[in-house]
Amino acid sequence: MRLQDLNTLSRDAFAAACGGLFEHSPWIAARAWDRRPFDSVTALHAALVATVAAAAPAEQLGLIAAHPDLVGRLAREGRVTRESAVEQRAAGLTGLTEAEIAAFERYNAQYRERFGFPFVVCARENRKEAILAAFPVRLTHTRDAEMATALAEIAKIARLRLNDLVTEG
Repeated sequence: MRLQDLNTLSRDAFAAACGGLFEHSPWIAARAWDRRPFDSVTALHAALVATVAAAAPAEQLGLIAAHPDLVGRLAREGRVTRESAVEQRAAGLTGLTEAEIAAFERYNAQYRERFGFPFVVCARENRKEAILAAFPVRLTHTRDAEMATALAEIAKIARLRLNDLVTEG
């Protein structure tokens, strides 16, 4: 979709078009719509990220919680969004050995127990080895630090999804 076409959409159509940029959270696009017109994809991304930053902590937590566990049951059963499935596949998170699946399950459970939300990382910028290595490091962080890290990773994910969806021309 061209950015200039996106700028002309109604709030509902804009939210529908951009709703998938943030996992199960079209409210972000709906709120960012007020900042139109966007003169670049970078400006659109900045408005979306600013919308998340301005959201209530409970909304931010809901956004983080909307993400599936990496290599989790839903992913293995093919019940995640198309975007999540593509991203996990790009990181090499499909076709894992039983030992690798067990490691992801163990880390996901430890992470959820410690922080109360799923581990979020921009899978398209990582490979399975890097993701597995990040778990024990991030498990040492505070909850506030991990919320900030998760939101930063979500911003990266949204940028890559936005680049797939919108062109400037």
